[in-house]
Amino acid sequence: MLKKYKAIFFDWDGTAVMSRRAPVDQAVAAMRPLLQKGIKLIIVSGTTIENIAGGKIESYFAEEELKNLYLGLGRGAYNYSFKDGIPYIFKNMVPDKGEILKIHQICFEIHQTLKEKYDFDTDIVFSRPNYCKIDLMVENQMEDGLSGLIHLAKQTGKKYGIDVAPTCDAKYLEVGVTSKSDNVNVILEKICTENNIKPEECTYWGDEYVGIEKDIFGSDSFMKTEKSQNGDFYDVSEVTGERPSGVQKIGGGVDRFLCFLHEQE
Repeated sequence: MLKKYKAIFFDWDGTAVMSRRAPVDQAVAAMRPLLQKGIKLIIVSGTTIENIAGGKIESYFAEEELKNLYLGLGRGAYNYSFKDGIPYIFKNMVPDKGEILKIHQICFEIHQTLKEKYDFDTDIVFSRPNYCKIDLMVENQMEDGLSGLIHLAKQTGKKYGIDVAPTCDAKYLEVGVTSKSDNVNVILEKICTENNIKPEECTYWGDEYVGIEKDIFGSDSFMKTEKSQNGDFYDVSEVTGERPSGVQKIGGGVDRFLCFLHEQE
């Protein structure tokens, strides 16, 4: 039995539900009693609101319950609370057109560098509102690995006067100016200020903390920031590997997370 928390931050896909298309009934049933008690629940995901409970998360809860629910979505871009039972963005971190065009230029230059230096063929997705996604083609291998890609993205960003926040896995390099860290920081500050909650009274759950390469961890590792670091961090993944300092491997997948929510009632 873990201690009782006043705020619970958690990833959606793979943590609260098996996938974004999976039924949400069990997650909703576990969340509802906590929302009724006034415990703050914060969904933190790289996806957009259309992919959280079919884009209708508000339809599963009463208006009073929704006052304790928050969404941090889109790699830092969108931070939602609920007003009159309807989700609204209380802090939008989408770059303006000029900045997003610079991000496009940065990514195209990365694409050119990878072609010139390594003869890598890459595809770029330009349609995201706050970042670009570079498909690395999994057969490509850089001699300095993923850390080299992260370094290349940061150095290219500096040339354009942009402090980019790149993330990387075995197949994609994503380049933007925000990440899950921004979602966590924005919402943590809001709930702590408005509800007298301390950072150490919060917990953070995910299934993608494990390191992909030395010092490069999964997307949920971005929930651990200077502001949130005094909270408790749990990984429900069964995958073996290195995790960021302070993250506890608890295993059990979705079932274990939902069990934890019921234990908090």
